Amino acid sequence: MLFRQNRVAVPRDLSTVTSYDPAAETNPLDVGLKRDASERIWSSVEAMYRSGLHPGVSLTVRRGGRVILDRAIGHARGAAPGVGGEKLALTPQTPVCLFSASKAISAMLIHKLAEQGKLELDGRVADYLPEYGNNGKQTTTLRQLLAHRAGIPDVPLKNVDATLLNDFDMIVKLLCASKPNAAHGRQQSYHAVTAGYIAGAVAQRVSGRSLQELLRTEIAEPLGCKYLRYGLAPEDQGKAALNAFTGPDLPAPLAYVARRALYLDFDEVAVLTNDQRFMESVVPAANIYATADEAGRFYQMLLDGGIWEGKRVFRSQTIAEAVRPAGPIQIDRTLLAPVRFSPAFVLGEKPFGLYGANCPNAFGHLGFLNIICWADPDRDISVSLLNTGKTVAPDSLLTVARVLGSISRNCPRVR
Repeated sequence: MLFRQNRVAVPRDLSTVTSYDPAAETNPLDVGLKRDASERIWSSVEAMYRSGLHPGVSLTVRRGGRVILDRAIGHARGAAPGVGGEKLALTPQTPVCLFSASKAISAMLIHKLAEQGKLELDGRVADYLPEYGNNGKQTTTLRQLLAHRAGIPDVPLKNVDATLLNDFDMIVKLLCASKPNAAHGRQQSYHAVTAGYIAGAVAQRVSGRSLQELLRTEIAEPLGCKYLRYGLAPEDQGKAALNAFTGPDLPAPLAYVARRALYLDFDEVAVLTNDQRFMESVVPAANIYATADEAGRFYQMLLDGGIWEGKRVFRSQTIAEAVRPAGPIQIDRTLLAPVRFSPAFVLGEKPFGLYGANCPNAFGHLGFLNIICWADPDRDISVSLLNTGKTVAPDSLLTVARVLGSISRNCPRVR
């Protein structure tokens, strides 16, 4: 057994903590890949798990719409450092919190309402939520809001009680009364949770339906998902993977960025998100739960022009609008890193970006550093990499990068 400070005990035989159904996976040769492509990718995930920084990892990869990997390794509960109790295996059927990868799915609800003629992306937020139109926010558009250009990256309180994030109506009220730090729409500053509340309030106002119902009827049910919802139903909360802070404490610069974006210290996030109140809330930008396969279905549907199993979920024009860049790549004022957004997604780059090397047309989203869900039309792949370890340990970031690199190398471009 391997054990290091604030790390998971990793067994020598990883087959004892690996879960998958071989019959559910397509032979790589059948989708134009090398025979050992899937195993090479999975080996990189095993290396990620061996770091001891991830209690559980699940991965679904589709190529040409067919599943070549749908596996999980580790535990959903009971294996985190310093945590006792009965261990519960992580399986491909385990729901995991997507954190900020929720943003892309929530944003597509706004795009769906635009498709239905109930709003316009270039319409002002205040046209649909009049109470938002004050203190310099009168001209902010929905497109700017979804692309992190609305000037409201922070909840306007000096000391934010993190549990306030579970109070949807109160956050909306505070943000409507706030003054933006930039009103022209050209300044990009990642809105970690704030934009989701306002976009969610707009969606509810123009549709007359709850955000939970919209997600269920417009996306989850058409994709045949059991979960893919904000939080979890009471009967499913005990099945969810719990999150764990692992590895070393954050260095001061990163700790500052994390607190500014998340309103609490990095190691406090796991405690908050494992709380029943969080699982019962609607946090549009941060608490959609799904299996890796379900998140992958969402991206495969987008990759296929809005079609899932022969049924249209989105128009192809809607998807094209959702992936269109909102501006050039630039240093984000919250993340302090170069990022290019569309009004829904983090976009890929060339020669290297979030989704690996030479993925300029890829689109997806990051969730708490090492949850990554995306589609790459050039490689004809959709991918969902979920895990429960919340860490910035250098060896964790390196192993995640190696997983992304392995997927890129073993799923070569088709165009």
